[in-house]
Amino acid sequence: MRPKTLVTGCAGFIGSHLSESLISHGFDVIGIDCFTDYYSPEIKKKNILKLIKDERFRFRFLESDILELKDLPEIDYVFHLAAQPGVRGSWGDNFDIYVKNNILATQKLLEILKKSKIKKFVYASSSSVYGDSKVPMRENCNPKPLSPYGATKLSAENLCYLYWKSYGIPIISLRYFTVYGPRQRPDMAFHRFIRASLTGERIVIFGDGSQTRDFTFIDDVVEATISAAECDEEGEVINIGSGRSVKLKDAVKIICDLTAYDEKNIEYRSGEKGEMKDTLADIRKAKKLLFYKPKVKLRDGIEREVEWLKKALEDRKT
Repeated sequence: MRPKTLVTGCAGFIGSHLSESLISHGFDVIGIDCFTDYYSPEIKKKNILKLIKDERFRFRFLESDILELKDLPEIDYVFHLAAQPGVRGSWGDNFDIYVKNNILATQKLLEILKKSKIKKFVYASSSSVYGDSKVPMRENCNPKPLSPYGATKLSAENLCYLYWKSYGIPIISLRYFTVYGPRQRPDMAFHRFIRASLTGERIVIFGDGSQTRDFTFIDDVVEATISAAECDEEGEVINIGSGRSVKLKDAVKIICDLTAYDEKNIEYRSGEKGEMKDTLADIRKAKKLLFYKPKVKLRDGIEREVEWLKKALEDRKT
């Protein structure tokens, strides 16, 4: 029997890649997504078009808001990726959306599952929970988010821990560090930079470009996520990053080199509230517990995203 899995947020950037990989690894997938309007639902629908058309019927799609669910079919694994993303958009009047989609939806899913016999619940958390923690960022530090988004992701993490402690749901939380690659959300930095470079628009960088990030390619993230489901560990929080720190302006230089973009057209603007100065994952725990070994180098990963976005823009013209 093929293991049955539930992937929430299956039509998103990471969720669609994960769903495809699970099927190729021999899992059957039930995908849930409610197509929020944070960015175009049409993009997300396109992300899962290949899955829906799969004649092997290994993917079943359920369009639903998690808060409206009453029960779930029998499943072996849960990958909870559904969330309201974005640091900048989480301030002010938007906060209730983040509470609803990041905290309440997680609690609802855990309530449904607390009497089930699932093998593993993998929660997709974020490096945003760390705030300005000392780098490299270790899982045992005291996280202090700088944004409402980060605060809601940490709250959901804590809920996961509570339901593991109280109800024995076998949970692992993964803190993803700046995931990039094909299908990346249009609001994310690499997508914006590459699109601007390909269309001849001005690349806009918030801050002076000296801020550093641990950029993690989508394939490495997906591999680690599946490993988390298959390992024997539970009740753990684990960083998933590249383990390398790169200045943003150096990453942009790679994009400019790959797209023949004139760096003189780059515009620098003041930074925004909630943005972290530096991120760097300590990945020793992931290596030990998940046998994690990130494989994709930054230039190679960016090149793959450039080629994907170039094709997407060409397809849109035809």
